[in-house]
Amino acid sequence: MRDMEPREPHQALSDQQVAEVLKLLPDIDGVELKLSLPDADRQSAVNALGMDPLDAQIRQVAFFDTPDLALDRGGVVVRARRSQGKPDDSVIKLRPVRPDELPASLRRQSGFEVEVDAMPGGFVCSATLKAERQVDSLKAVLNGDVATHSLFSKDQRSFFSEFAPGGIELDNLKLMGPVTVLKLKFTPADLGRKMVAELWNYPDGSRILELSTKCPPADAFTAAAETRALLDTRGIDLSGEQHTKTRAALDYFAGQLSAAEASSEGRR
Repeated sequence: MRDMEPREPHQALSDQQVAEVLKLLPDIDGVELKLSLPDADRQSAVNALGMDPLDAQIRQVAFFDTPDLALDRGGVVVRARRSQGKPDDSVIKLRPVRPDELPASLRRQSGFEVEVDAMPGGFVCSATLKAERQVDSLKAVLNGDVATHSLFSKDQRSFFSEFAPGGIELDNLKLMGPVTVLKLKFTPADLGRKMVAELWNYPDGSRILELSTKCPPADAFTAAAETRALLDTRGIDLSGEQHTKTRAALDYFAGQLSAAEASSEGRR
């Protein structure tokens, strides 16, 4: 299946895309509806939705890839996360995937989930294997005290070996991060469904605010209509160009690695 992250602003799902989502629904575990907002719209959205920043949880998120983003090109995402007051966690994600082509043994694994992420103009179906890790596991990797593979369970390491491009090992990946994230859960009174706001603060000073809500597959189109109506009522623009958090992080840190390499070559 094609990766259908949106490329054009002002674009709703086409009839073909709606048909493809409908075909996926019986074989997935959940749907996450997402909207990214430019930093210029951040404060107005916070005010419109009555969000209290003091309720937010602090997180650190790190990705791992090769300098030329070979994993990303191969549809594999490797991520680990620290969360204030909670254990660390790690993720190996494949996208896009066809759910009906995934082995039944994989679907039965604890921590495995197949989900559709949908946003204005596009969607992507992904398969994620998540594992809880001990507090400060990521911190130890960031400090260089332990190897990258220690962040991932035995099942995750097997999952990575099966689906990652050939010749790439976890311990040979470059650190892409960390990014400091503020995560806030809230329930708008006139929606009756939990929403999540994540403010990603990149090292260059840029920021992405993402609003999201999750729902069962059977409720996907109802949830999308209700959420859109709420955001429209609150004056939140759904027509802007969409930027994914992962894409922004990988592009930024790959650029930093490339610049460091070029500088090193120049000094030789």
